Amino acid sequence: MGFKINHNDSEKNQIILESLELLEWPTVCSHLSTFAVTQQGRQKCISFDLPLDISLSQKLLSLTLEIGSLDTSLDGGISFEGVNDLENILLICSKGGVVMGEDLLKVADTLRAARKLRRLIFDQLLRPRLSELLKDIATLPDLQKLLEFGLDEGGRIADRASLKLSELRLHRNSVRLQRKDILQDIIRRYAGLLQDSIISERYGRPVLAFKAGTSDQIKGMVHDSSASGNTVYVEPQVVISIGNRLAKIDSEILDEERRLLANWSKEVGLNANAISHLGNILLQIEFSLARARYSKWLNGVPAILDEEENTLFEIKDFRHPLLVWNDFHEKKNRVVPTSFDVAPDLKVVAITGPNTGGKTVALKSIGLAALMAKAGLLLPCTGSPRLPWCENILADIGDEQSLQQNLSTFSGHILRISRILDAIDEFPGTTLVLLDEVGAGTDPTEGTALAMALLKVMADRARLTLATTHFGQLKALKYSDPRFENASVSFDSETIKPTFHLQWGIPGRSNAIEISKRLGLDEQVIKSAQEFINPESVDNVNQVIQGLEKQRERQQAAAEDAAALLAKTELLHEELLNRWQKQRQRSEEFNEQGRFELESSIREGQKEVRHLIKRLRDQNASGETARIAGQRLRQMEQGYRRDKRIQQRQTWTPEIGDKVRLSSIGKAGEIISFSDDGMQLTVLCGVFRSKVSLAEVESLDGQKAEISQIVQVKTSQVRKNLSLVRTKKNTLDVRGLRVHEAEGVIEEKLRNCSGALWVIHGIGSGKLKKGLRKWFDSLSYIEKVDDAEPHDGGPGCSVVWIVD
Repeated sequence: MGFKINHNDSEKNQIILESLELLEWPTVCSHLSTFAVTQQGRQKCISFDLPLDISLSQKLLSLTLEIGSLDTSLDGGISFEGVNDLENILLICSKGGVVMGEDLLKVADTLRAARKLRRLIFDQLLRPRLSELLKDIATLPDLQKLLEFGLDEGGRIADRASLKLSELRLHRNSVRLQRKDILQDIIRRYAGLLQDSIISERYGRPVLAFKAGTSDQIKGMVHDSSASGNTVYVEPQVVISIGNRLAKIDSEILDEERRLLANWSKEVGLNANAISHLGNILLQIEFSLARARYSKWLNGVPAILDEEENTLFEIKDFRHPLLVWNDFHEKKNRVVPTSFDVAPDLKVVAITGPNTGGKTVALKSIGLAALMAKAGLLLPCTGSPRLPWCENILADIGDEQSLQQNLSTFSGHILRISRILDAIDEFPGTTLVLLDEVGAGTDPTEGTALAMALLKVMADRARLTLATTHFGQLKALKYSDPRFENASVSFDSETIKPTFHLQWGIPGRSNAIEISKRLGLDEQVIKSAQEFINPESVDNVNQVIQGLEKQRERQQAAAEDAAALLAKTELLHEELLNRWQKQRQRSEEFNEQGRFELESSIREGQKEVRHLIKRLRDQNASGETARIAGQRLRQMEQGYRRDKRIQQRQTWTPEIGDKVRLSSIGKAGEIISFSDDGMQLTVLCGVFRSKVSLAEVESLDGQKAEISQIVQVKTSQVRKNLSLVRTKKNTLDVRGLRVHEAEGVIEEKLRNCSGALWVIHGIGSGKLKKGLRKWFDSLSYIEKVDDAEPHDGGPGCSVVWIVD
């Protein structure tokens, strides 16, 4: 399943099949099939092939997202009612065979359903991938009408199908009525000889139930008798000829019906290729719908697949889909999510910890995550998962012991690992290898040596290898080879139970002695076991500890570098404040120059008005209007000078967001809050907060705030800061809408919004995003539009900044 089989080399393909079985991928596909509608859709979900390149996986994901969005927006979802499996019907018709009316009606119903689905789904702007599938299909409306006209419900050929058939059926009904009247007359005349007054049927002929010994009183043919012999069933002679005539009419009707079915079957056969193509397209759409509904049920998110091999595995809070399924049906909530964060330069991760602690579940989780992303499914995790597209996903999980093949556990593992190495060479590409209890089943010393050598080889050949182990030496590989990393499943020694949390960068312990002690094993046995621990194990632990110390030193050095960077940042902050102050002074000088130019302009205006007054007086016209205008200009000039003097006399009023200097320490900071009476304020200096009185701060240009003055809090700054955070109130999802529809929804939202608005439009073909960006550019009250941060949607989401 999910790959092309090379029948000339089945040995190498065997490991691929085994890996899918070991990861329980068929079970996931079985769960997926329950979200399909038709039988062929369920079969497709169970037996589909995984894509052979990343472009096909990306296409499947796009189809999943497009149809999932449409399905969610419709009441009751997308319906596949009327879609039937036509494979056998088309095979018979294409070879010149004749099918029954019920089968032909399935063809008509499928054509009608296909046309309805095409009208519902086709939209090249919103659903380009689905529209591409539906673009060239033929729904054959003429054939549909022909079949529906000639067939009634249930597949019965209608009387209207042909004039001859209609006449034959009318004639048959007339003859049957005639025969019934004759039989009813016989029943009335011979009522005393009959067991009952019912017209029965034997071998397709009408009979009456005469009492034994009385049948010779009426001419006719005996067709049957009762088990007791008390009743004989006689067809009266008078209706035998009528029955023969009806048999002939029925034969003619049957011939006409066969002719019609043959003609219709021929029409279906002539269009078999087009109908088969239509069926395949409908199957792809139903498969996409099943993936979308399954993904929605899992609360999945789309994964970002990278074509490059050396990319990171970043999956946060992945929930194993089979455990989610079990929890749902058992009505429990026990699934512990697992996170994977593997850097591009890491090649091998050794997972350690106690038995039943979740190591194998972690292996299967990352394997299923890679398979689900490859199949176009959404991953049951949070955030934006990212991982490389894996050509090969190979696993050795479980006990390979076989009595029939004379294989021990160790031999079984070695044979399977050998097939894994051959498969990596045979199928080049990005490979994910999952090894459970590597090196187990033999002498620990030799098993450890083999495991170390194997993981070294895997680091050279595979993109990523995850291996569970109890060998302490494997934990130390991290400190001699930067391509190795440790992980462990945590264990609560108090409750003697695993927590199933996967911890990265920390090697784990098997906790065998601790578990045995808490379970009540004899103290002498525990003590002896501790004495028998190999000293080499202590050396390995010391080596691990030494590596951890070096790692701590590197972290300390990194912390010191961070502190130095913080100091540089504070110096840069002070420099920016000084530049801001100089810019403010230049702005004041510019304003003074502007005031001078304004006064000059006013004086020029006064001269012009005087000139106008003089001209008006010379012409004996009223100059009252011009005189009032000149007086108003002088008032404006005096008012401007007076406002300027008042402004210069105003004292400094601190507000939230202002930069201030603390007089006691000479440090600059930012006001973040005031007390209720306005006499105390909290100042943020670097990473420290300090609460001081109003008298202890001054503006950066040295002005002091008057104590008696009421401090005005600048709430707009608070709102501005809050608007930098994406919330449900400032987020709008317009996926699935046309550009003009989205414009109307966004415009309504912008009327009641301040700060920033996050608009989720998706990526798709990019037409919706392009159309909205062009519309935003035309709006005067939009300051700017940017792509959102990666964790907020990236290029699939636009942040719209509104002018204050």
